[in-house]
Amino acid sequence: MGEVLSQNEIDALLSALSSGELNIEEHSQEEKQKIRKYDFKRPNKFSKEHIRTIEMVHDNFARIASNYLTAHLRSSVQIKVISTEQITFEEFIHSIPNPTILISFFLEPFTGLMLFETGPQFVFQVVDILFGGNGKNLIKIREFTDIEKNIMKKIDLKLLENLKMAWEDILDVEVKFENLETNPVLNQVMAPNESVALVTMSVEIGHNQSFLNMCIPYISVEKYIDKLIIQYKTSITEKDDIEIRNKMENNLMGVKVDTFAELGKSIITVEDFLSLNVGDCIPINRKLNESIDYYIEEAPHFKVYPGLIGKKIGVQVSKIIDKDVENNA
Repeated sequence: MGEVLSQNEIDALLSALSSGELNIEEHSQEEKQKIRKYDFKRPNKFSKEHIRTIEMVHDNFARIASNYLTAHLRSSVQIKVISTEQITFEEFIHSIPNPTILISFFLEPFTGLMLFETGPQFVFQVVDILFGGNGKNLIKIREFTDIEKNIMKKIDLKLLENLKMAWEDILDVEVKFENLETNPVLNQVMAPNESVALVTMSVEIGHNQSFLNMCIPYISVEKYIDKLIIQYKTSITEKDDIEIRNKMENNLMGVKVDTFAELGKSIITVEDFLSLNVGDCIPINRKLNESIDYYIEEAPHFKVYPGLIGKKIGVQVSKIIDKDVENNA
């Protein structure tokens, strides 16, 4: 039985209530604020620091992958992280289209599987560019052919190799391919209510936008979860800046480009073209002693003079065409 109040204590309590010194609603609200709802079907296993670190890593990954695709497709590619959130594996599987390219892989030393999804819009645009198209045509979504799946498997694995550089400040990792699936419903590699960190990235090729998804299950990184809480650098030293610049220069130096020298142009009729014979001469729009244009990736960059270098045909650079890089892109 609870403590019994005396008459004096009861009178003091009633007096405090009537004068406003004691507010029952405030006390009840304070008690309510101490109660926090928790959904056991969707446990929050990743902390805000973990999510922030994962987003930072994939910001690096997006930048490196952009450079790789730009060089490989010879088109301007921009990749950026648009969201990083904690959801369940079931929600992830039901959020991606069918068909899609879903790569299962191990990121050693993490112990469990991770998933990398490239949507059909991205797949068809990349395949179109690699097969000689411009990637601008809208393609109707359909099942992938075996050739398309093999091509995208190679592209995706090359993209995933960039995770090694993206994670290098936290952990040394290695990518090990496990499986490729086009129907996400068939890829039931873990429990539906398992917590995963989903990183969604947008890809812009030309004026078309598509999406990539990286799924990181908690059980896959649980053993190294403490590594995902890091101290961020407040500033970049001059030494770090030089190292970053040298890395960028080394990456650019290895990029192969197509070049050619244009001797001149001429316009003739179809009738003249059909009547050409061996020994005929076609006048062009340049004089014999005039410099010609030297192109890099279909954009003029130098004025040159043709000639011989030993027994080989070559050119001598006489002038650099000073134009904005963006106008030549």
